[in-house]
Amino acid sequence: MSRVSDKVRSPCVSVCALDENDTCIGCQRTGDEILRWTSMTNEQRREVLRKVAEREKKVSL
Repeated sequence: MSRVSDKVRSPCVSVCALDENDTCIGCQRTGDEILRWTSMTNEQRREVLRKVAEREKKVSL
């Protein structure tokens, strides 16, 4: 049984604005990823976080 505390937490930093690529400038998730976050499994959330990390690398270049 999964507890709430076991869920992968959202990367939201309360800076919510989508850029021209439909990516949030605060958390680097796409609009679709943000909308689906609450219904995702922990594994799906981890995959989104991997993608977020890649997007963050590109932004910092």
